[in-house]
Amino acid sequence: MNFASALTLVRQRAPLVDCITNMVTVNDCANVLLAVGGSPTMASDPREVAETAAAAAALVCNLGAIDKVESMILGGQSANHAGRPVVFDPVGAGNTALRRGESARLLENVRFAVIRGNASEIRALARHHAGGSGVDVSEADRITEKTLPQTVDAARALAGQTGAVVAVSGPIDVLTDGETTYLLRNGCATMSRITGSGCMLTALMGAFCGAMPGEPLSAACAAAAAMGVAGEVAEAKRLAHGTGSATFRTDLIDAVFNLTPAQLEAAARCERYSG
Repeated sequence: MNFASALTLVRQRAPLVDCITNMVTVNDCANVLLAVGGSPTMASDPREVAETAAAAAALVCNLGAIDKVESMILGGQSANHAGRPVVFDPVGAGNTALRRGESARLLENVRFAVIRGNASEIRALARHHAGGSGVDVSEADRITEKTLPQTVDAARALAGQTGAVVAVSGPIDVLTDGETTYLLRNGCATMSRITGSGCMLTALMGAFCGAMPGEPLSAACAAAAAMGVAGEVAEAKRLAHGTGSATFRTDLIDAVFNLTPAQLEAAARCERYSG
């Protein structure tokens, strides 16, 4: 898998990504898209979202904007018709009956290229059960070497059910199309101490999918690698200067902006899962 080529394509093609995301992270998602070389739009009004989604290179649907599900369906169907990839972030999907129901409605009405969430969210979609801790992964679902096989099984099951590439974010990232599965071991714990790191990653997946149509697994892996490597760069600065989470957030976006294809290729720790 050539991560350098993937990042180069994003920078060359500057894909327009429409993000229907939540109010907590909308600014971060827009800025990380600009940092990686994409172009963000945040159109979510049902009177224009179908037109915008068809014109964009990719659409991102984030369940944190639970009040925008109708727009996600309108935009998603328009993007599907136009052949544009749609990325779904099922924020808190297992937490409430409302989120479980709206997630199911989205999966029934929109064809997603990539579904990215934490392990609790992916298990909720795959097995239709409640779980999670707010928008965070539950302790029981945290990805470790011991729980890795169960996480892979859930991701593969959801990929088989939906036809989407499934990306599970955690200390070890799991990415699969149901047949081929990759593990990524980049990132740092501080990424979970800021609001929006997952939403930013989903936005990046929209950019990479938009720049690499027809290659959702490679695109999702490259986006996850870019975010993880940028997190490591930002963490090194935090430790060197004794700063906190607010500065880390800014340094994370800066690291995406300054990330080079050669740096990404050298620092990405990716392996094919054989289990």
